[in-house]
Amino acid sequence: LVTERERGRILRIADGAVAALTGPGADALAAFARNRGEGGLLGIAVLDRGSGQPPAVYVYQTRDTDNAVLRMDLGGDELSAPVEVLTGIPKAANHNGGRLKLGPDGHLYVTTGDASSPDLAQDPASLAGKILRIVADGTAADGSPAPGNPFGTVVYSWGHRNVQGIAWTDDGRLYASEFGQGDVDELNLIVAGANYGWPLVEGLNRAPAGTGLGDTVDGLTYPVVEWRPTSSASPSGIAATPAGVFVAGLRGQTLFWVPLTASGVGSPVPLVTDLGRVRDVIVGPDGALYVATSNTDGRGTPRAGDDRIVRIEIAAS
Repeated sequence: LVTERERGRILRIADGAVAALTGPGADALAAFARNRGEGGLLGIAVLDRGSGQPPAVYVYQTRDTDNAVLRMDLGGDELSAPVEVLTGIPKAANHNGGRLKLGPDGHLYVTTGDASSPDLAQDPASLAGKILRIVADGTAADGSPAPGNPFGTVVYSWGHRNVQGIAWTDDGRLYASEFGQGDVDELNLIVAGANYGWPLVEGLNRAPAGTGLGDTVDGLTYPVVEWRPTSSASPSGIAATPAGVFVAGLRGQTLFWVPLTASGVGSPVPLVTDLGRVRDVIVGPDGALYVATSNTDGRGTPRAGDDRIVRIEIAAS
């Protein structure tokens, strides 16, 4: 399933065929569709509830007054009316975050931006500039703080500017990509309760002398990878495999490979550079990478056939 941000649609793509989902849920999502900055219908995650129950589809959508996580049941190609799971996430024209991923622990992780108010990222009571971790089992408990959250709230980590991608390695490490202000884009190793520094620091900018990548100094945790300047990357969605972390680059118009080695995290390697703006990358059930382009978002140069989802085989490692 793929979301269309501006039109507020969810598409099912199977064997190259594309069909828009229908039903009350589809109608409700389309009614909130707005062409305003970076908001809209953003992340999506699907929970297989088993036992003959319909899958639960979770989405992150910008509405008139907030960003919200909503849940719908999927029967065939029809979506049920949305149920509010988590509301009140600050919204703005830019920096809405919006990625949803079900973690290996069975909980839903939600990335939020600072809603163009940087100080909110350092406010533990605000949902802006955070990674959130919530219950998502398709019941009335949806949206409550997941057990073991570091502050007893839905907040999992804080001090973020605009997290765009999250993914887990097989050993359970959580990585997140983050847009920088103008100097440094980041790939972070996420630890529960950690403060990633925005707006006090950006990458290693303004860090104490001697601070290295991946260090935690004076209560702030620094990225494991930097891109300088931000025009070289603007990292969006990410995927993790035993070979490393794959990072979609928007302004950089590149799919990067970040090797994970016995000694740590390697430097980013440009892997694909001929697709234009790269919005997202996932690992498919066949082990291949599926890459979504973003050349028709008003910031790219569309070409014939855009936008596309491209399948890329990667070598086992």
